[in-house]
Amino acid sequence: MDVVKAVLEKHQKELDKYKPITVEKHLECRIDVGTLLITDPNDLDDRQLADNKEEYLSALTRDNTQLLVNAIWELPTERVDESIVAKLPEPTTVLPRLRKPPGPRPLTKWEKFAKEKGITKKKKDKKTYDDVLDKWVPTYGFKRAEAEKDKEWVLEVPQNADPNTDMFQKKIDLRNEKVAKNEIQRMKNIVRAKKIEMPRSGYLGPEAASSNQLLTAVTVAKSSTASVGKFQSKLPKEKEARGLGVKELIPGGKRKASHISAQPEREANLDLIKSVLNKKPKLDVEKAISLQKQDERMEREAESANKPAKKGGKKGKGSRKAVGKKPKGHQGQRAPGKKGQAGRKRR
Repeated sequence: MDVVKAVLEKHQKELDKYKPITVEKHLECRIDVGTLLITDPNDLDDRQLADNKEEYLSALTRDNTQLLVNAIWELPTERVDESIVAKLPEPTTVLPRLRKPPGPRPLTKWEKFAKEKGITKKKKDKKTYDDVLDKWVPTYGFKRAEAEKDKEWVLEVPQNADPNTDMFQKKIDLRNEKVAKNEIQRMKNIVRAKKIEMPRSGYLGPEAASSNQLLTAVTVAKSSTASVGKFQSKLPKEKEARGLGVKELIPGGKRKASHISAQPEREANLDLIKSVLNKKPKLDVEKAISLQKQDERMEREAESANKPAKKGGKKGKGSRKAVGKKPKGHQGQRAPGKKGQAGRKRR
């Protein structure tokens, strides 16, 4: 008897683990299967909530979930890929949204053109037969690239090209260029869908940008370096952009001027140390000499202006001092102590 009692108790414990699928509520819950939402209008039991909060909330959640699952199983079902699927009805509860629901995706430039011309997209086969390789080759994917390598193991160099040209690298560059072009086109489609004004890529014509706008763009680009355009060379006849709002566009325009100069860093640091350590004022020797000469010249002019003129003086040019008796032709010298200087021979 004890063995039978133990088996029955064990079986009862196992049954207690699995609760029934029927749930009784004082007030009927509102179930919206379309949004998988259930609302319980019944009041909470304050005594059970205070005594054992976790167990009470877990049991309440389990009962409400069981009611929602029961409502789902009442829907019509169908089998899809060895799975039973229930089709949910339209939701009846209006849920608040932060943003409006997204609309249909705008058509790209090609999709719009194809729709106007009635072009339909044809489904490609996954594999095509290649006559050169004599086997079935994938139409797309990484195995397609491997098949291309096996097929084009040698490439012909055109007659007008350099014989040393790497045709394989040229083909890779061409493919990368096409990928970049497709990416630019994709970005253009996004901009066109969002209705954002954007200048054309490449050369900006007069309809896209004026000369002042181009000049402003050049000025901003040249000053966008680490040295704020200090060492950027200028083009011949290049002008600097001026006008309202140009300085605000230049990076670093509001901060102080750059400390970088054409002087080497070592010399600039030495000059800074000398200016700090040398307490004596700087003297410009050349400027001091020029000022001294100017003062002396002004004193001489003042003395000559105050000195009275001599009476009986000869008019015209001043008389020359007599050096000595005029010597005869080719005999003697004017000044015996000085060598004769070559001059014009007298006749």
